[in-house]
Amino acid sequence: MAKQPNFCGRTRREFIWQSGAGFAGAALASMLEPAFLNRLSAAQDDDTAWANPLAPKEPHFPAQAKAVIFLYMYGGPSHIDTFDYKPSMVGMDGKTIEVKTFGRGGHRNEGRIVEPRWKFKQYGQCGKWVSDLFPNVAQHVDDIAFIHSMTADSPIHGSAMLQMNTGKIQSGSPCLGAWINYGLGTVNENLPGFVVMLDHSGGPISGPKNWSTGYMPATFQGTVVRSEGSPILDLRRPLDMTDAAQRDLIDTLQQYNRQHLAANAAHSDLAARIASYELAYRMQSTAPEAVDIEDETADTHSLYGLDNPKTRYFGRQCLMARRLVERGVRFIQVYSGGAHNDSNWDAHGDLENNHNLHAGATDLPIAGLLKDLKQRGLLDSTLIVWGGEFGRQPTAEYAEGSGRDHNAYGFTMWMAGGGIRGGISVGTTDELGAAAVENPFHVKHVHATILHQMGLDPNRLSFFYNGLDQKLVGVEGAEPIYPLLGSPTT
Repeated sequence: MAKQPNFCGRTRREFIWQSGAGFAGAALASMLEPAFLNRLSAAQDDDTAWANPLAPKEPHFPAQAKAVIFLYMYGGPSHIDTFDYKPSMVGMDGKTIEVKTFGRGGHRNEGRIVEPRWKFKQYGQCGKWVSDLFPNVAQHVDDIAFIHSMTADSPIHGSAMLQMNTGKIQSGSPCLGAWINYGLGTVNENLPGFVVMLDHSGGPISGPKNWSTGYMPATFQGTVVRSEGSPILDLRRPLDMTDAAQRDLIDTLQQYNRQHLAANAAHSDLAARIASYELAYRMQSTAPEAVDIEDETADTHSLYGLDNPKTRYFGRQCLMARRLVERGVRFIQVYSGGAHNDSNWDAHGDLENNHNLHAGATDLPIAGLLKDLKQRGLLDSTLIVWGGEFGRQPTAEYAEGSGRDHNAYGFTMWMAGGGIRGGISVGTTDELGAAAVENPFHVKHVHATILHQMGLDPNRLSFFYNGLDQKLVGVEGAEPIYPLLGSPTT
């Protein structure tokens, strides 16, 4: 009987090497030589040359914007207390009227009016009415386009957030940032193409589903970046490994594993995974510098509110967003509000306390971001999007108090920069702000507008899955909000 080969090796070191280190070498071998994979790898048909899925891609047509910063107000800010002026409500506080609403409390046919709790003033050459909640953002209304007739399909946070982020109320679909990553790739191989920054109180409901890739490869998913401490968790190398030691390790692995890599890298999934390891390695040195705001001037810190405890956290995130845009990151989502109840904009109880808290923390940093981008010549190429998953009702949710229930029938979002016309408002809600009545727009129209400004045709960008050419805007398609673009088409 022939003697069986000893695959495990004769020593413990050989066993560890043959069973584990080979694959680790496959992951690390390309780190110092990106072209190595391209020479050795092939797609799943074992014939087509493998291409990095994050390699830069040409847009469908010339883009107006190079990057998107989505300022997500988690919980649902009240449009009638912020940017959707309803003077007819003044003096109606406490009056019970007939009005159809649908929120977490179900369908109702009447309710007690909660008069807007803040005064409105006109700002800018366009004369836009803005409440006292946003006196700093109000200084930039001539650069902002307001959409006052937004609608969504769900008045429940989890499904509404998924729709705002993925276009679907069910989980399992790629989010907006993933679609942009997939459609355009990245122009900075050392940083993620899609970054998410969460509120200090925690993440939103549904968690990572809001920045996942769904049925797409995980390559395109969002990377959570923190504004304090280590920017990306589990990124730093072991403290006892010096630069020289790390390079010696990689050189050794390259020397012994090129043959192993050549034999296994013919599969695209392995090649893509190796590319992900390569990105992680490069981020070790790049990400800390990209989010290090200490080299910014004192005036810049003040512009974003970093000298005020109330605005410091969100201000740091907005400043980091600007730095990431400068370094080629395509999509950045910054969350205001996390966890539950008054930790976010979900004002079911005390509307005044809730919105004073969250608007107070975000107004100055957002205004600082707009001003900073504009003075650096970046606003024209950076699309800013502001909004939550829905708005709030004109009536009280409870018998007492000023709290408002969810409102997906009509709410406000706004955009600025990135080729968007400033100083305009499109669509309207009724005189109470209960529902969109003129030029109603759906979440998918916002998505279509964002893709369009990034040079991507929303009705052409697709990913084949489950027998269909899936699209962010749905298989039925959607058009951008043309009035925001200055097009004569409506």
